[in-house]
Amino acid sequence: MYTALYRSFRPETFDGILGQEHIVKILKNQLKNGTTVHAYLFCGTRGTGKTSTARILAKGMNCLADKESRPCGVCANCISIRGGIFIDVIEIDAASHNGVDNIRELRESVKYPPAAGRCKVYIIDEVHMLSAGAFNALLKTLEEPPENIMFILATTESQKLPATILSRCLRLDFKRIPEKTMLQGMRDICGRLGVNISGAALGLIASNADGSVRDALSLLDQCISSGEKSVTRENVIEILGTAGEEVFIEMTGFMVRHQVTDALLLLDRIISDGKDERQFIKDWIVHFRNLMMTKFIRNPEDILNMSIENIERIRKQSEETDLSFINDSIIKLSQTLSEAKWSTQPRILLELCIVKLATADQTVTDQNIYQSPRETASQNNSKRGDIGCNSKTLQQTEADSFNKTKANSERPLAASENKKEASVDYDKLWYTVFEEGESLKGSFNLLRVGTVLKEINDNNFTVEASNETIMYYVKENASDLEALMEKHLGKKLRLECCVANDDDQQEKKKTAEELADEIGNKFGIQIDVL
Repeated sequence: MYTALYRSFRPETFDGILGQEHIVKILKNQLKNGTTVHAYLFCGTRGTGKTSTARILAKGMNCLADKESRPCGVCANCISIRGGIFIDVIEIDAASHNGVDNIRELRESVKYPPAAGRCKVYIIDEVHMLSAGAFNALLKTLEEPPENIMFILATTESQKLPATILSRCLRLDFKRIPEKTMLQGMRDICGRLGVNISGAALGLIASNADGSVRDALSLLDQCISSGEKSVTRENVIEILGTAGEEVFIEMTGFMVRHQVTDALLLLDRIISDGKDERQFIKDWIVHFRNLMMTKFIRNPEDILNMSIENIERIRKQSEETDLSFINDSIIKLSQTLSEAKWSTQPRILLELCIVKLATADQTVTDQNIYQSPRETASQNNSKRGDIGCNSKTLQQTEADSFNKTKANSERPLAASENKKEASVDYDKLWYTVFEEGESLKGSFNLLRVGTVLKEINDNNFTVEASNETIMYYVKENASDLEALMEKHLGKKLRLECCVANDDDQQEKKKTAEELADEIGNKFGIQIDVL
């Protein structure tokens, strides 16, 4: 029967362990000097060599060779341990033996001394799966085991272990394997097997393994099993289904460069390869979160929980991506995920989200700023179901929009405004502020028809009120208005308020009357101007 690569090429001595030199140095020195401890805790992500190292340490404790050569890997005890038939090395899977009764059996067997070797070794894999009662049952034995008894606990989630267990073990943390080290190891294996594989194919396997030797060898096994005489990068992509970190980097790059067509074609390939749309959205959100983390954290290896090489790829893309776009992408993808949970067509929702992200203007985060006042007013009325609004409401909204547009079109921009501020339409920005402000306070609606955003400069923004009463309300809500303006302009400005002069008021009234006549003639109704 065929044996998988990760099993047939499992290291038998410390020299075969990849990427864990700091741990190998400690264990070899302890074996040489006879200073091994009674309990070890091996922590690290999957496929980094925890169980293999535990078996090698068990061999070292029972090897028949000289101290300097332990474990030799060729003596009778080493061969028995490799075959899993050595009576004094007991492996326990805590995922399936996690009850109190299982630990009680272990405590009973601990009382008996080694039968064939110098030390009886208990290797408990996935130890975090033990129940609270099982941990309590193990605690006393773990603290003071009989002579010549050793415990090696292995876990991928050390944070789930009780502090009482952690304090009784020598903890050794296994790192993710660097891609360079993994590439060399896979080249050696391919050379021994007579497999011709390109460097690009090996690089793709290593990057998708994300620091796990077992994952890398499993992927390599799939490529070799396809029956091809030589393995290329295209063969690896076909087997992987294009679902690794490389895909999310590529897809995000399309968003930043506004390449809608390429993004949709990539999504089609991903889904055709069997990737679930909802899972893809979840993974993509995590990618954007990683982009955000690398902007603020200098050494994010532990937080991101991925290989150094993938972190560097993410860091490079993060430097090229605006923070506001990352924030907007997380929000839009999260909304899409929420809708996709109940939809029978999640692909369409994801495609729509991709189009939105790829066509978004990243110089301003809120698209409502670029809507006309009339479009915004129409949308607001539609949302409230006011399709059949009365003539007075229609007159008021249209007249106000017309007056504000006319007034603002005649005033020049402040000389101190920078390019970004000059590109922002005052009326559209002001309407957007009120759109959000109404969700904070109902009284914001009183300010909508009685104020005009007159000017923005480096230190403040000026609001013109139609009368003294409106100006009072503006000053009462100054802190909220300043916070909303800061959100859209990206800097803190102070509110200045003034009252419109009489000429402006007469002009507004005159314009309102003219607009009322125009609307009345168009729709055949009589509109009275207040």
